[in-house]
Amino acid sequence: LIDATCTPADITYPTDLKLLNEAREKTERIIDDLHAAMSGKVKKPRTYRKKARRDFLAVALSKKPKASKIRTAIGKQLRYIKRNLGHIHWQLDNGAGLQDLTAYWHKCLMVIHTLYDQQLEMYRQRSHRCADRIVSISQPHVRPIVRGKVSQRVEFGAKISASHVDGFVMLERFSWDAYNETSDLVEP
Repeated sequence: LIDATCTPADITYPTDLKLLNEAREKTERIIDDLHAAMSGKVKKPRTYRKKARRDFLAVALSKKPKASKIRTAIGKQLRYIKRNLGHIHWQLDNGAGLQDLTAYWHKCLMVIHTLYDQQLEMYRQRSHRCADRIVSISQPHVRPIVRGKVSQRVEFGAKISASHVDGFVMLERFSWDAYNETSDLVEP
């Protein structure tokens, strides 16, 4: 007996707008950390964090925002992130170093670069799909797995194939990417 299932990762349901807002907040934190290492030498860059948060909440707290309103909000968040990433690169070029960041924040910065590129590509192409899509900044390895269930069409986590033989359950395959489980069966 063999079956495939998804082992759910503990992440909130990832909307593009929520991911971009989280990325913007993390870039603001990185700017603060890099500025602390350079304090007194240069003026702290403007991030417009209050305005950016207000723009996010205007759509996030709406009951049923229209697609055009969501698209406008995503475009604004992309521009805020682009500005913040520019500030980070400027700080790194002018005295701050990656050693001023912890390993966690350095990893987040790399993931945010990839997330920004993916979201910008989807925004320009007016699409909602891309290869190896990031759905969590803190867990970038997690991928969406389309299951087709009535209650949850998409689950987020690793896909596994498990077999049951003579009372023992064995893990046959473990993958963070979606795959067709028929390839796990031995051909006759």
